[in-house]
Amino acid sequence: MNERPRSDSGGPQDGVITRKRRKGIYILPNLFTLAALFGGFYAVVMAMNGRYDLAAFGIFCAMVLDSLDGRIARMTNTQSAFGEQMDSLSDMVSFGAAPALIAYEWGLRGLGRWGWIAAFVYCACAALRLARFNVNTTVVDKRYFQGLPSPAAAALVAGFIWIFTEAGFKGHEVAWPMFALSLYAGLTMVTNLPFYSFKDVQMKKSVPFAVIVLIALGIAVINIDPPKVLFGLFVVYGFSGYFVYGWRKAKGLQTSVISTSTDEPDERGLHK
Repeated sequence: MNERPRSDSGGPQDGVITRKRRKGIYILPNLFTLAALFGGFYAVVMAMNGRYDLAAFGIFCAMVLDSLDGRIARMTNTQSAFGEQMDSLSDMVSFGAAPALIAYEWGLRGLGRWGWIAAFVYCACAALRLARFNVNTTVVDKRYFQGLPSPAAAALVAGFIWIFTEAGFKGHEVAWPMFALSLYAGLTMVTNLPFYSFKDVQMKKSVPFAVIVLIALGIAVINIDPPKVLFGLFVVYGFSGYFVYGWRKAKGLQTSVISTSTDEPDERGLHK
């Protein structure tokens, strides 16, 4: 007895065979992710050529682009599992491997085994932090990161290299401070300290005119001396988790960023 043609869902169709739609890849958010990946790759190439100022600039460009891909995906409703994985791999290159290699080439090489140990600890902690983020993405309070986010850690390392390169220092002259900063940035990534995520800032809501004026002033201040201003901002942010933890501990508030709410929104795709 002949069977009737069936549709993709398994139901019979009268002489009509429906083909399954092929799944594609969203171009716009992944374009930003690829651009961020290129920023990390560019930074490594510039470090190999001895242009450490451009290497640091590449890391900061990757950080800006990485902050946009997730927001664009949510705004255009183009989130995907492929985009999540692509974003994590890009972050590992741009904010894990690239800063570690640049720091080693610039200043840690002269410390021998201590230098490559510090670089490896930073790189390994970045990988562990990203893996933990992917696992805990649906249970962590969206207002905070669990540990220092990898772009901020990379900004600490790249900013340090940038300001001392601009000041005319050679890497071997500040090798031990570079060693200490690499360990600090790496180990802080894998702590449970709460770092504000800025994810509850609504870009679509209207704001007072004064806010726009403050943003313009902030951009002007950064342009006065980008390396020093940017590094200073990320130093403050890099220590903020310890202050938030201490303040919440002193107030008797919950210090864990693991959310106890049952109505937290889906946080997939927010690899920042």
